[in-house]
Amino acid sequence: MSDAERKTFTDAEALAFHRYPQPGKLAVTPTKPMATQRDLSLAYSPGVAVPVHAIAADPDMAYEYTSKGNLVAVISNGTAILGLGDLGALASKPVMEGKSVLFKRFADVDSIDIEVTTKDADEIITVVKNIGVTFGGINLEDIKSPECFRIETELQELLDIPVFHDDQHGTAIICAAGLINACHITGKNLADIKVVLNGPGAAGIASMDLIKAMGVRPENVIACDSKGVLYRGRTDGMNQWKSAHAVDTDKRTLAEAVQGADVLLGLSAKGAFTPEMIASMAPNPVIFAMANPDPEITPEEVHRVRPDAIMGTGRSDYPNQVNNVLGFPYIFRGALDVRARRVNHEMKIACAQALAMLAREDVPDEVAAAYHGRQLKFGPDYIIPSAFDPRLIWYVPPFVAQAAMDTGVSRKPIADMEAYRQSLAQRLDPTAGFLQKIAGSVLAKPKRIVFAEGEEPSVIRAAYAFQTGGYGKAILCGRENLVHENMKLVGLDPETAGIEIHNARLSDRNPDYVDALYARLQRQGFLKRDVQRLINQDRNSFAASMVTMGEADGMVTGVTRSFDQALDEVLRVVDPAPGGRIMGMSVVLAKGRTIFVADTNVTELPDADELVEIACEAASAVTRLGFKPRVAFMSYSTFGNPMGERSDKVRQAVATLDEMGVEFEYEGEMPPELALDPEKRLAYPFMRLTDSANILIMPAIHAASISTKLVQSLGGATVIGPVLLGLSKSVQICPLGASVSKILNMAMMAAYDQPVEAGE
Repeated sequence: MSDAERKTFTDAEALAFHRYPQPGKLAVTPTKPMATQRDLSLAYSPGVAVPVHAIAADPDMAYEYTSKGNLVAVISNGTAILGLGDLGALASKPVMEGKSVLFKRFADVDSIDIEVTTKDADEIITVVKNIGVTFGGINLEDIKSPECFRIETELQELLDIPVFHDDQHGTAIICAAGLINACHITGKNLADIKVVLNGPGAAGIASMDLIKAMGVRPENVIACDSKGVLYRGRTDGMNQWKSAHAVDTDKRTLAEAVQGADVLLGLSAKGAFTPEMIASMAPNPVIFAMANPDPEITPEEVHRVRPDAIMGTGRSDYPNQVNNVLGFPYIFRGALDVRARRVNHEMKIACAQALAMLAREDVPDEVAAAYHGRQLKFGPDYIIPSAFDPRLIWYVPPFVAQAAMDTGVSRKPIADMEAYRQSLAQRLDPTAGFLQKIAGSVLAKPKRIVFAEGEEPSVIRAAYAFQTGGYGKAILCGRENLVHENMKLVGLDPETAGIEIHNARLSDRNPDYVDALYARLQRQGFLKRDVQRLINQDRNSFAASMVTMGEADGMVTGVTRSFDQALDEVLRVVDPAPGGRIMGMSVVLAKGRTIFVADTNVTELPDADELVEIACEAASAVTRLGFKPRVAFMSYSTFGNPMGERSDKVRQAVATLDEMGVEFEYEGEMPPELALDPEKRLAYPFMRLTDSANILIMPAIHAASISTKLVQSLGGATVIGPVLLGLSKSVQICPLGASVSKILNMAMMAAYDQPVEAGE
């Protein structure tokens, strides 16, 4: 495939992307308010003098009072820009800005790019040494070898912060992770494998250093450059770094070295490997052809001669991409969080091992979506995690941090690693903090949850995740043969999965379910045979009957039908809660706050009394979720200005609540900015809310539904739900076509939000 065929954009589009709406990819955003004179006085003079004195007295206070602890410099002189060569420091700036963006996007590490206009290693060392105090870490990038080795080594000694040359170690770490899993699949031991590396440059030297530190015996590693094998006694084209990896061997060419090798690593050039070389390798060979942009040999060429091979490249359009973004953000995240003095071999190995373990886990839907729905599961074509895996942020850094602590390079040890892992999940995933509370409660009191659409692959995976996660017992409704087929399709073994399956048509509980449901529906126009048909053929009726008969604690449905249709089917079987209001409530998580929006699904144009019921139901649910409810009734009107029919209904609802004397805070009518922004409330001193509202009661269903979907579509927020409230039993309805993670979230909500039985 040519470069032109591979690109999905034109040169003009690439230039426009970097130019508009403003040039570049980075901007500085203040983390403190700068709205008033007092804010400016605190941020600068005279308030800034206080932390200045504190840092002068104790330099470590810079981590407490400045951004140093989460700030990394990306530094380059542009002598080895990607695969483009030496194009100068300024030309490297788009790449360095991009690197900084990746730090923020994947690990919430703030980063700034610095381009140094010199090729002299001593000058670069001097520059970085003198500015290093500003940063918590230094990422060297696109500096050619062999200068890069010396620059990194000397800066590590001169600075008391991590200095990391990603071109070397990033590739080495991801390559090592793939090698761990390739050996796991083929049953080979690191200590026994024979490795050949072609291209002992920056990444190649680092790769050999790392795999040897992991247990590959030095005498089993042969390196080759353009002049042949690095053997002991060779003088032509050698330097101190190549000489360190020279071995006693009579082999002199790459083709000779590859014969009988278990592993072939390529960091050289397109076409460097031939089919004949691959054919001469040991059984189940591992080939990582990582030349950029075109590999030394393509997977198609490899598999024509060696179908038993495990293959990886640097390309995203082939399986097993060796992608540095899997490493550097999470290494720095872990290193910064323990204030590590350096990144040592143990930390790199910990990162590689963590990545290898993550690749063996079930792959989330978000990852499959990034690969156009291609089913991914651990095996020869998936030994390295995807860069799109949302678990990387909380999975990898704790291993790196622990290694730093264990090897004594940490200045701020983490006492509670599980709490640290949870805090990492919250950094990038706004649902994490909210869901952690739900998950913790469910883990303490597991429940039996029936998944009505049990034949769907996504439902099967969610049920399996629910059960193996310790949240309770998962029950699938469906035909056993089809459920088993789809289990195999998603990589589960029906014999060992341990998930209970109920076939509605064949269940021995059908007579009891029919009798109970017929007693309920016989005066609503249903004959007994109609009810039998419902129990036999409608899985929502069957699953809901399991719940009402006490054989499950809750149910999840909606993946294959609309919300309204699923709710109608459930309501045939399940009663509303006494005094409850059936409604949908969406949970919006954005910018560090959690907001509940109701009613998003049931009542189209609620009157004043219905708005009151919606507010009371939402306040009750939010209290059960552990929040103090503060209700704001939404309107285009602000306390009577202007007046209108819908705003009048809201005013009536507030007046009714005044008469009821409810215990939760409420206020209205108002627009969203007044409910959510404390500054805006200063003009209305009579408002009763003690803080920003966390429950927004919408005047109509279209306002609620459109607003939550708009927020989610625009980005910057995550929406959970809508959560179904007001039933006497715990039932949750997923969005149509929901992903595995959304189904799992709703299952946890069904297990968490258990209705209180009468008399309790």
